[in-house]
Amino acid sequence: MDTIDLNLLSALDALLAEGSVTAAARRLSLSPSAMSRTLARLRAATGDPLLVRAGRGLVPTPRAIMLRERVHALVRDVRDVLTPHEGPLDLATLKRTFIIRANEGFIALFSASLVKTVVAAAPHARLRFAPKPIKEAGPLRDGTIDLEIGVLGDFAPEVRTQLLFRDRFIGAAREGHPLLSAAVTADRYAAAKHVVVSRRGQSTGPVDDMLAALGLQREIVGVVPGFPDALRIARQSDLVALVPQSCLSDPWFSDGLVRFTLPVETPDIAVAALWHPRMDADPAHRWLRETVIAQCRSSTRLS
Repeated sequence: MDTIDLNLLSALDALLAEGSVTAAARRLSLSPSAMSRTLARLRAATGDPLLVRAGRGLVPTPRAIMLRERVHALVRDVRDVLTPHEGPLDLATLKRTFIIRANEGFIALFSASLVKTVVAAAPHARLRFAPKPIKEAGPLRDGTIDLEIGVLGDFAPEVRTQLLFRDRFIGAAREGHPLLSAAVTADRYAAAKHVVVSRRGQSTGPVDDMLAALGLQREIVGVVPGFPDALRIARQSDLVALVPQSCLSDPWFSDGLVRFTLPVETPDIAVAALWHPRMDADPAHRWLRETVIAQCRSSTRLS
């Protein structure tokens, strides 16, 4: 394949369509002698005369007749591949499955509204949400996923990012929890029993660093992989959950729980959409990104 000149396809298409070296040369803006040399190369490449003399003209061989439509289709497809497509995106006819990788909390909060919005605008489009076991750019690079939702941080340098909203950590406890009977100070907060969220099973984080600076330490008795799990445990026990504020924006998750401001400062959480730059110019992907951004910002009102 390294020695094949794909430009020969256009020349063969012109020769088979015109049945004349001179007419094919005119069609491709070449000289007749250059087209004659190209025909010689084509004969050598295919092992067939292709066009043979018949009186004053040329007639195609059986092999050339068999190749005519096939070659024309190949040339048309190559031109289509190498021609920019700037036409407007037709959502009514868009048939595509978009794969979004996100953690359990994001899927629980936003998947229903995103599916509803996407299908309303593009009836034949589909969304598939994939779990997010670790943070790595491989699936974006190889096209396994279209979009990733994550906290801004250390990603592959080529990955594109767009801020969706800013979030913050808060505490959540069941209604009637003893911690809520008075002001939630650092001492009272640390004295409570806690459930935390970590995909890697880690039990400490920025809150613990701030408490340690005050000489305090939380008692963590539960570690779960997702924020909905932590909220479910807090609702049914005396454990206190540490979750992003957005997790309680939906009544389905906040029912039976009381939120409170943490007694120590923690950095904001910048939640972003991430994608590979090869998808920048894809109209359908651009529409997906804009839809996700608008839906998330509208739902959280934290941007």
